[in-house]
Amino acid sequence: MKRERSSFSNRIGFVLAAAGSAVGLGNIWRFPYLAAKYGGGIFLLVYLILAVSFGFALMIAEISIGRKTGLSCIEAYRKLHPKFGFLGWLASLVPIIITPYYCVIGGWVVKYFFEFLRGNAALAAEDTFFSSFISVGESGILGNPLFWFILYVLLNVAVVLFGVEKGIEKASRIMMPLLVVLSVGVAIFSLTIPGAMEGLKYYLLPDFKDFSTTTVLAAMGQLFYSMSLAMGIMITYGSYMKKEDNLEKSVGQIEIFDTAIAFIAGLMIIPAVVAFSGGADINAGPGLMFVTLPKVFGAMKGGAIVGVIFFLLVMFAALTSSISLMETVVSIFQDKLHWERKKATIVVGIGVIAIGTLSCLGYGPLSMVKLLGMEFLDFFDFISNSILMPIVAFLTCILIGHVVGTKVVSDEVETSGHFKKKGLFQVMIRWVAPICLVVILLSEILKVLGIISV
Repeated sequence: MKRERSSFSNRIGFVLAAAGSAVGLGNIWRFPYLAAKYGGGIFLLVYLILAVSFGFALMIAEISIGRKTGLSCIEAYRKLHPKFGFLGWLASLVPIIITPYYCVIGGWVVKYFFEFLRGNAALAAEDTFFSSFISVGESGILGNPLFWFILYVLLNVAVVLFGVEKGIEKASRIMMPLLVVLSVGVAIFSLTIPGAMEGLKYYLLPDFKDFSTTTVLAAMGQLFYSMSLAMGIMITYGSYMKKEDNLEKSVGQIEIFDTAIAFIAGLMIIPAVVAFSGGADINAGPGLMFVTLPKVFGAMKGGAIVGVIFFLLVMFAALTSSISLMETVVSIFQDKLHWERKKATIVVGIGVIAIGTLSCLGYGPLSMVKLLGMEFLDFFDFISNSILMPIVAFLTCILIGHVVGTKVVSDEVETSGHFKKKGLFQVMIRWVAPICLVVILLSEILKVLGIISV
């Protein structure tokens, strides 16, 4: 007996959930850092061009695959072409690897929100606070990153247990509008800081002297991660999408949401950091979110309140993404093992805690264990983001562009309306996107090997 497929109640529910998946920690801390490093306005311009071409083609392909097959990624590829069944297994590894360590970072965000909420902004801004916290250097349960990690996982489990419409869609309908409002509020406040206008000019005005191959590579890589591509998420969410909902219009709205939040994150962070340090403190990864920004909030008037609001919105951004990651893994278990949602969600939740504990303790009790010279979290991030995702996306382009043909996607899109950008999609998915993905994969590998510094 075939299990009835869950679905979103309408197109708006789908768009908010898919946009929530795309809008995550990469938008809030990675985008501003890259924009600041690679030319500000010129990076922003390149990113926007890539979003409506490269990103559009990959996203519409994945959502179409999901809606056409009505299956999660592990079975969807096999249904399209039996010889590409292996790609479903490869794609399913991405959310399985990402979800545990993403929840670890989500736990860090909840910890900082808690500290700012209880008036410990000055403590959180201290140089050693973050390193002491993640290395389990604090005493008591509230100072243990494992506690916040498990709490964060349980928040995700609670939402996913309620299902697609009553859980994920309802949570997205609440969190996404709040995320937008809070982001705009913090951005406006940031622009009122004395000296912020210099940062704003750098961020918004393109200087073509700053244009380079590395700018394009950085923007392409950010777009790839930002839009939840090659993780099985968009295929899974596409499988929940109703046939009558306009697919092309939905993809356009998801892109607008995702790009707008990334843009606003730049407005929140770049002018404020430039105003306080001339931009010297904008750095990659956890350092920006958990070291630099608490210092900025600690130095500004009303910064303690702004910090509460900021980490609340970051928590929403993290949750909308990690919920979609967990849902993708749950969907894989349901489709492959024919489990009910409750059983699949609980088993996945336990697995996330078990695997995520390695990353959670990787900077403390397990810090002596290195994989390719990296801590657990960094290693899992490298394998999923830098290796598996470009490979999955590249093979998806080959499957759609050269094996089953672009008509498979075009026909699916046209079941719910005219495909206005069919020509762009065909050129991108067949030729441009595969080349770009090979370049991304090679550049990431060379970067880790220390051969290039892109």
